[in-house]
Amino acid sequence: MVREFREFILRGDVIDLAVGIVIGAAFGAVVTSFVGDILTPLLG
Repeated sequence: MVREFREFILRGDVIDLAVGIVIGAAFGAVVTSFVGDILTPLLG
C-alpha cells in the first residue's frame, strides 16, 4: 500500500494539483485586492 501511494505521488498528479491550488489562491487574492482597492472606491 505504501509503495502504491509513493507511485501515485511520484507520477506528478499531486504536484499538479498543488500548483493549481497555489495559483488559484494567488488569483483569488489579486481579485479581492482589485475589488477592495479599485472597484469599491469607484462605486462608493
